[in-house]
Amino acid sequence: MMNTTNIKKLQVLTLVPLLMMSTACASASVTEDAASGNEPAVKETVTEESAAAVTASAAVTAKTEYFTERDLEQTPDLTDAVRYTVSDGQDINISEEGVYVLSGSAKEVTVTVDAADDAKVQIVLDGVTITNTDSPAVYVKNADKVFVTTLAGTNSTLTVSGTFTADGDENTNAVLYAKDDLVINGEGTLTVNSTKHGINAKDDLKITGGTLVINAEDKGIRANDSVRIAGGTITIDAKDDGIHAENDDDDSVGWIYIAGGEITVSSGDDAVHATSTLVIDGGTLNISGGEGLEATDITINDGDITINASDDGINAGRKSSAYEVAITINGGNIKITMNGFDTDAIDSNGNLTVNGGTIDITGQSAFDYDGKAEYNGGTIIVNGETVNAITNQMMGGMGGMHGNMGDMNGQMPENGEMPEMGEMPSDGGFQGGHHGGMRPGMNENSGFPQPNSSTDTQSDTENKF
Repeated sequence: MMNTTNIKKLQVLTLVPLLMMSTACASASVTEDAASGNEPAVKETVTEESAAAVTASAAVTAKTEYFTERDLEQTPDLTDAVRYTVSDGQDINISEEGVYVLSGSAKEVTVTVDAADDAKVQIVLDGVTITNTDSPAVYVKNADKVFVTTLAGTNSTLTVSGTFTADGDENTNAVLYAKDDLVINGEGTLTVNSTKHGINAKDDLKITGGTLVINAEDKGIRANDSVRIAGGTITIDAKDDGIHAENDDDDSVGWIYIAGGEITVSSGDDAVHATSTLVIDGGTLNISGGEGLEATDITINDGDITINASDDGINAGRKSSAYEVAITINGGNIKITMNGFDTDAIDSNGNLTVNGGTIDITGQSAFDYDGKAEYNGGTIIVNGETVNAITNQMMGGMGGMHGNMGDMNGQMPENGEMPEMGEMPSDGGFQGGHHGGMRPGMNENSGFPQPNSSTDTQSDTENKF
């Protein structure tokens, strides 16, 4: 269950299914099970043209819902800016709202923001270089929101080379570490080098512009509540996850939204990992890792996505109790190359729905799902051949056992032999995939939780400008 604030944060995620319902209503057929009292089930016919129109409309709305005007401004107003030239061992403390410009090169310097709860602070990087041994280069202790903006034509570098030291009870473990909302934007280049995380925001993290290069021994980008990307060129080399959203205290958040940008990730584990929802409305993603995209509920509406994975390419698993496990593909161009034999290109521990787009898979196992699959539109290519169905691959790529067999919803062949390569039909045989028992399907509101009795009515847009 979610409070009103979290519902506001996720409002736009419902735009695509709602708009699709409106677009396809002329061809919808409605049935109702009067005995059970269930709401009508609507079956839509979704064309690629209608899906494209819907996703374009949703992406425009998303920018107003997910990003403020100031988030999207790439050129800072320096009229009243305070300027600092960094010096070795001289920390900079910011306690007032305003714009602050950093330049120069220094070692053992931390820029600390400790301002009022409603303060908005903008730190402008003007070709600054900071190298620390054990402390963040930028540490946001308190503020409403902090912008880190790169100036056009400049290159800035922030590095932590040793083991991070905690600040009392606060485990500061990133080069840019924020206890409040953080925005990365601008028109210049920022390189972040870290022995732990590159960037860590305890609330929301937004990236809307600039060129960002992250080299991290742990996670490249991490946030508790959400990661939102609207633009920019982002390159991440991380030993753990590339982009990660997770809140240990509230599993209804920890979500990721991507509307644009050019994103390249090389990761030792998941390239993109969300606890609750992952929605891609646009952008270019070229990602590689153990798994490409992972979340409880994954929706792809648009974008050019290239995935190289050694485990699952796209994986939906039970990480949040607030959402049903599902993968929904409405559009986009998705190319998945699997680098392991006993792996799945697209793996849902719940339902799998393809309404549009192009999916091009190279690998032994194209699909695995534990709930039900629907193929309503789009193009699916598996190992160079266009197919017209979503098959269920229970046994993994080479037919070896990959875990529990799940429920048996059909009969074994009379001769007792399994189909070649462990491939199971989508309409019978073994259902449940390699994860074991059946998962519940999508709920009636497409997996979006209903608000609880919380009286928190402050919207995400309010107090964010």
